[in-house]
Amino acid sequence: MPPLNNKSMMMNTRPGRIDGDSDESETPSNNFWVSNLASDVADSDLMDLFVQYGALDSVTSCSSRSYAFVFLKRIEVAKAAKDTLQDVDLHGHPIKSELESEAGTRSGGAEVEEEESAMADTLLIDLFKQLGSIAVQLAKQEINLLVAVDEEVQKLQGKLGMIKAMLDDAEERHAVKRRTEKLWLEQLLNQYYVMDDILDTWNTARIRAEIEKEEGKPADTNAPAVVKKKVCSFVPSPSCYFNLPLRHDVGHMIRKLNEKLDMIVKDKATYGIDFNRQPEAVERPTTTSFVDVSQIIGRDIYSDDLLRNLLGVGSQEETNSYCVISLVGLGGIGKTTLAQLAYNHPDVQAHFQKRMWICVSDPFDQCKEKKYFLVLDDVWTENSQKWEPFKLALKNDVYGSRILVTTRKQRAAEVMGSVLMINLELLSNEDCWSIFSKIAFSNEEQLKYLEHLGRKLAIKCKGLPLAAKALGSLMQNKRSREQWNKILDSSLWESEDIEKGLLAPLFLSYYELPSTMRHCFSYCSVFAKDYFFHRDKLVVHWMAQGYVETKTNMEMEVIAEEYFEKLAMRSFFQDFKRDEDSDGKIIGCKMHDIVHDFAQLMTKSETFETDGDKKEIDCQNARHLHLKISKEMQFLESIYRAKNLRTLFLLSRERDYEFEMLLSNSFCHFKYLRTLILDCPIKKLSNAMENLIHLRCLLISNNVEIVELPETFCNLCNLQTLNIENHSYFKKLPQGMSKQINLRHLIFHDDYYWGNVVFPKGIGKLIGLRTLSTFNISDKDDREGCKLGELKNLNQLRGALTINGMENVVNVDKAQNAQLKDKIHLRGLVLLFEPLDLLEYEEGISKMEKFLKEKIRMENHVKVLNALEPPPNLQYLEITGYPGNTIYPNWMMSWTTLKKLQLTRCRNLEHLPFLGQLPFLEVLAIKWLRKVKKVGDEFLGIEDFTNMKDYDIIFPNLKSLLFRDLYSWEEWIGMEGTEEEEEENDNGIVTNPIIIKIMPRLQSLTISNCDKLKSLPDYLLTAPLLKKLEIYRSKLLQKHYQRVNRKNWHKISGISNIELGGMYVQRDGEPQFDSKVDKNHEEVGADSAECVVDEQVEVDNDKGDL
Repeated sequence: MPPLNNKSMMMNTRPGRIDGDSDESETPSNNFWVSNLASDVADSDLMDLFVQYGALDSVTSCSSRSYAFVFLKRIEVAKAAKDTLQDVDLHGHPIKSELESEAGTRSGGAEVEEEESAMADTLLIDLFKQLGSIAVQLAKQEINLLVAVDEEVQKLQGKLGMIKAMLDDAEERHAVKRRTEKLWLEQLLNQYYVMDDILDTWNTARIRAEIEKEEGKPADTNAPAVVKKKVCSFVPSPSCYFNLPLRHDVGHMIRKLNEKLDMIVKDKATYGIDFNRQPEAVERPTTTSFVDVSQIIGRDIYSDDLLRNLLGVGSQEETNSYCVISLVGLGGIGKTTLAQLAYNHPDVQAHFQKRMWICVSDPFDQCKEKKYFLVLDDVWTENSQKWEPFKLALKNDVYGSRILVTTRKQRAAEVMGSVLMINLELLSNEDCWSIFSKIAFSNEEQLKYLEHLGRKLAIKCKGLPLAAKALGSLMQNKRSREQWNKILDSSLWESEDIEKGLLAPLFLSYYELPSTMRHCFSYCSVFAKDYFFHRDKLVVHWMAQGYVETKTNMEMEVIAEEYFEKLAMRSFFQDFKRDEDSDGKIIGCKMHDIVHDFAQLMTKSETFETDGDKKEIDCQNARHLHLKISKEMQFLESIYRAKNLRTLFLLSRERDYEFEMLLSNSFCHFKYLRTLILDCPIKKLSNAMENLIHLRCLLISNNVEIVELPETFCNLCNLQTLNIENHSYFKKLPQGMSKQINLRHLIFHDDYYWGNVVFPKGIGKLIGLRTLSTFNISDKDDREGCKLGELKNLNQLRGALTINGMENVVNVDKAQNAQLKDKIHLRGLVLLFEPLDLLEYEEGISKMEKFLKEKIRMENHVKVLNALEPPPNLQYLEITGYPGNTIYPNWMMSWTTLKKLQLTRCRNLEHLPFLGQLPFLEVLAIKWLRKVKKVGDEFLGIEDFTNMKDYDIIFPNLKSLLFRDLYSWEEWIGMEGTEEEEEENDNGIVTNPIIIKIMPRLQSLTISNCDKLKSLPDYLLTAPLLKKLEIYRSKLLQKHYQRVNRKNWHKISGISNIELGGMYVQRDGEPQFDSKVDKNHEEVGADSAECVVDEQVEVDNDKGDL
């Protein structure tokens, strides 16, 4: 059948063409049915037309489906699918006349007009019959497909879970051995990703429809009008009209996917693939107590410490017959070796009557009435119930026994009740070289020839003894520099021998993890070696990839943090950075290079890292790509073939590269991205960003130069995390962010000031926000910006919140409307006011008018601050720039959970607020309070001196106290100079001495830039735990407490560490003297020396943070 022209319903009869010829370039457009049927034929006639010629068999045509589908989009679905069809006669119908007329124009001569007309009529009738049959049949198929999509999506969801379970089982059972099995699983995994993408596409459309419905728009602006009309009986529900084009696409994708799955299932039977065989147990090497002491290098310090604890007699022996000591560390770091060294030490042999070496599961007998030394090597269990029976069996009446445990898991050591945990550190490069060279080289000549390459390989071991041994063994039989360079330039896991030897311990740890944590660990290979993993960033990356399982009544972030903790406790991470203000919580870490190599091995078919210096790579099947861009890069087309990328990390420092074009193309090619990390100097993001409908996490690094995000960015309704770090450039958030209803974390890098960023109206609709690091209140003239009341419904906020622009809140009702009291998960709050004298500059205003205006505003801010009802569980509060002249005591005392408080630049405060009764306050910092002249009893929180019994402890938990830049401060008085008050009866007889403790836990006191302050109250200097006193840039105070002033020096001499003028005068209880002091009389020398120091500090500190 000849193709149709899109201008009219006529056959193309170009010269040289015969029936059956095909020309894809002439395939009719989707407007065919629209222009030639819908516009020319009445609806009823058109339906009857299909009925008249609906009995012929349909033909397969690549364009027929599109014809039918476009038809469905423009013609009422109900009419195209009526159950009862009626015949009509086409004779005289306008469309038949038009066809005949068009056919007649091709005759070319009057003499053949009648013959050609008859032929054309026959051909047209046949053609029309076929088209009618195709359209009807395909219309019915398409309708069935559209209606069945919901059911197919549900089935697909079930299949997704089943395939995931199958993939996890195959990995956990270690059943994948043959190449056919690996290839088959890769095919299955690819289809798993396809299924996930289809389901996510469907769910995204649902979310968008709901958003647009909320905005008062139709769910699909391109949807046919038919969706609003009555439908025919076989259509089950109006839900089938939801986004008809999407239903069509998803239906066909599912059909195609099912066909591929059927083929994969058939291949499984064809190739005899079976994963149901008995699972293969991972062999753990059996260890013994024997060791060659001469081969142990770099563990002397640990050995000495361990021996002291094994042989020592401590207080713990008085309460228990044995104690447990644990060696904790990464597999291959040398725990067993150190245990062997201790086990065979002569002193240990002499000290214990019985020694036993147990390799985890081996049975052992209880030693009755003997002091024993038991080594439990390679312990894995974290179940305390399994350990309890052994604890009972190991008890006897002889004290002094020792149990030495080696484990990779900190939790296992804790469960066993370890009184001491020794975390083994990595060896030095020199120690690694010693181990490596002993094994790799057989003679001095070979050593000299290859030493420089060997030392580089030793550095590659990154302090891991097992790596040094494995590499040494690998290089034993390699004699040429070419061979050594090849190993040096490769990843360790690329060598099969290294994989079996070095990485074997990591396989044990890896397969012991649940599947969710295996994915989380492997994902770390996306980042470069020596990368510093921020805990919170890693958590949101895992969430974005869908690795975090959901649990009822449990936040995803909490679950992901548990994953992180468990991976850390299993020694997958190292070099931890902790937050000492948050109970030592880990905030970041690194990964050992060998562990990183192992992670790369586990994701080698999915994760790729490349840069401009490398040749073109085949990353068609890549899921995660770390791309370092250079001007020399020539193979971007090959990268664009990675259509199924889920992570793209763009890194570059080039300044003249066309990043905008690169990203625009990326947005079109990588439509399935879940995570996008931008670390390149791009200046603008294109509107094509809205193509990334699956995106969950966007990180904009400090290297990015964009000022704002495109408005189309707001269409990314799946976005969970937006992390912005480029503080030097970024100025404005897009207006439509209220549509991003799945946003959980809006993060601005907390090391910088973000008060100039414009926040949009409607951000308060993002009620799912868990993190909002910064919130900016616009001024009264800003119509686009948001107000404090936007915070009202953001009750899921966690962590810390900084509110900029508090000076713009001039209404008490608006302050109350923020409903801070409902933010029960919030732990930190920073309130920032701009100073009054910077708020506005008006010419021609008198000083009196300005004074009165500022006074009114100052009083208003006092009311506003008092109207802010605090979050009930707040632990950190900072108030900066507050223009009020007072803080109400009842407001301050409501912060009962506070641990840290900072008041800065509160320039109109004349008195410190009542703080002494805050029960959990640990850190207090007062800075830039320029009007404070006196600190007295109000600071201690004492309101009623007649009832001193109510004030038994003041500042009960305060540990750190700092005053800085109080230029007017002259006097700090205590409670009449004593901690003890007495009650007298009417006769003047003491009946009840009242002892008031002030700051009993104070450990650190700092006074800086307080030039007028003369002395400190005695209760401060006699605080029992005070260990550090710093006084600098406060000349009167420094002079008052110099050593030459014996009376005053005596008051502070009991403090271990004293720093005056920026230099220690006492450290760890030992006096520190200048060289001049040693040569002269102490009283004169100390005075002159300290004065010199003071002058030096004035210069040095000007360069610091003061």
